[in-house]
Amino acid sequence: MTATTDGSAGPVRAGAAAASRTTDTTSAASDILEAAGRAAERSVQHLLGRQDAEGWWKGDLETNVTMDAEDLLLRQFLGIQDATTTEASARFIRGEQREDGTWATFYGGPGELSATIEAYVALRLAGDRPDEAHMARASAWIREQGGIAAGRVFTRIWLALFGWWKWDDLPELPPELIFFPKWMPLNIYDFGCWARQTIVPLTVVSAKRPVRPAPFPLDELHTDARVPNPPKPMAPAASWDGFFQRADKALHVYHRFAPRRLRRVAMNAAARWIIERQENDGCWGGIQPPAVYSVIALHLLGYDLQHPVMRAGLESLDRFAVWRDDGARMIEACQSPVWDTCLATIALADAGLPADHPALVKAADWMLGEQIVRPGDWSVRRPGLTPGGWAFEFHNDNYPDIDDTAEVVLALRRVKHHDPRRVDSAVERGARWTLGMQSRNGAWGAFDADNTSSFPNRLPFCDFGEVIDPPSADVTAHVVEMLAYEGKTHHPRTRRGIEWLLAEQETNGPWFGRWGVNYVYGTGSVVPALIAAGMPAAHPAIRRAVRWLESVQNDDGGWGEDLRSYREDKWIGHGASTASQTGWALLALLAAGERETKPVERAVAWLAETQRADGSWDEPYFTGTGFPWDFSINYHLYRQVFPLTALGRYVHGEPFAGRTDNREGG
Repeated sequence: MTATTDGSAGPVRAGAAAASRTTDTTSAASDILEAAGRAAERSVQHLLGRQDAEGWWKGDLETNVTMDAEDLLLRQFLGIQDATTTEASARFIRGEQREDGTWATFYGGPGELSATIEAYVALRLAGDRPDEAHMARASAWIREQGGIAAGRVFTRIWLALFGWWKWDDLPELPPELIFFPKWMPLNIYDFGCWARQTIVPLTVVSAKRPVRPAPFPLDELHTDARVPNPPKPMAPAASWDGFFQRADKALHVYHRFAPRRLRRVAMNAAARWIIERQENDGCWGGIQPPAVYSVIALHLLGYDLQHPVMRAGLESLDRFAVWRDDGARMIEACQSPVWDTCLATIALADAGLPADHPALVKAADWMLGEQIVRPGDWSVRRPGLTPGGWAFEFHNDNYPDIDDTAEVVLALRRVKHHDPRRVDSAVERGARWTLGMQSRNGAWGAFDADNTSSFPNRLPFCDFGEVIDPPSADVTAHVVEMLAYEGKTHHPRTRRGIEWLLAEQETNGPWFGRWGVNYVYGTGSVVPALIAAGMPAAHPAIRRAVRWLESVQNDDGGWGEDLRSYREDKWIGHGASTASQTGWALLALLAAGERETKPVERAVAWLAETQRADGSWDEPYFTGTGFPWDFSINYHLYRQVFPLTALGRYVHGEPFAGRTDNREGG
């Protein structure tokens, strides 16, 4: 058809073009949906194949070489090193070294001084010579950065154990701290649970100041071998830092004159505290660092290596080892079976696996058996609260955490269990415990309520990572989401949590991520929670979050955020695309009703295109955190569960949509 002089054919031609575009768009969307379905099915099969016979999942938890170096240093200190373990650990440490001779604390990150010092010393223990090329590069870089003197306190403690650093040049940590009443600033319960479990045994180490004969000197790691321990400048006396520095000097004087009987009683009290908190598997808190320091402290107090407490502790440390196919031995800082299992259950259920599928029922059975029904350290702040939480690890009854509890409840509600009353009872108990763990500001921390004192962070001893456990947006969001699904949307505590989340939103739209990297994680946690709690997708807070996510989407369709975003604003929302972070962003956008938008379609297409043939995704980048920036984690199961959850919701819709059985009330 040709156009007439009055243009009457124009609308016909334009209408045909519009119809063609609509057909093309519909076809493209259909293709993406089909690709998403295939990718989800492959992922489901992959994840089912990784389930343990007992019902749980656990991916490797990768951190950095300080875990491996300190394991070798511990074995040297106790005199229990063996050639096989030493060589396997050294193989792993060598494999993590960068071209410039340094070691980083996360994939693609910059060289880190303390990690490089500890890795270097560990390799020397394994027999690597200082004049070998890889060692010479490392020692030269260490000197350029200020040498051992510029390393963090924990690194210098390890070196002091062998006389490579002076105990007098370390911050003092007196065991009398154990006697501070709970209302007094800097009592042990002012510290986060991970710091508390580390500090109590280190008070014994600090008091004993042991020195084992050094197997070699470390002069090459000092900037000037003649003056290995240069003094650090003091902060102004009127500042808090200056106050604590001067208090530390006073404690050094006290160390020389401390009444022997009082000190002995304090160390014995610390030992009792440590032993009372040893878990059934011999570990402490389910994490490697407190276990290491607890073993050292008890050894210094006269517990021989064959004592049942010591034997169990050492055996527990061996369970943190991952032996790889190349003969290398990697140490996990922690193990995450409860967390991995609840996230895998959610992913499989949202991907369409039947609610009564045997894998889901078996996972629910295992999770139900992991509920903690006895008080732990959290009860110091909440003495009248009935227990009912879940921990992160296989054995950690002293420290259930709020994040795991919220996600376990969400997972259990997705399973059609053969004993629904048992599930209801466990869920109700878990929800009640979680409500009771709310902090005064209306939000939730990870392990304790109101663990917000600023004093612990100011101690000269605490120069590495977070030592307190204040509420965070990601944990609070998971709790709000769980409470909403439990029919407690209008509960006063839920409403206060929602108000806190809205107040915490950044002006440009995202939320800070405490336990995942970073604003992508925080936003991916909060938006689904607010929508689950009844907030309309048109709410300004949701729209700001959506606009921010769309603004930081990578050109390839994925999302990524580098760990440097915790320190440098230019990295916020920016980094190489990863499967886990793309999953987080998708969860937020899908919850906000953006399913049929180009950003969502591009992200889904990226996940489908980057999936491997076996249904998994590759992800070398670290997207988890222990302490923002200071201690980073690559959860090897994140790259599987979060993309699958997002693809499942893209294909099958939002979970619990249209749910009518919510049970309002307390």
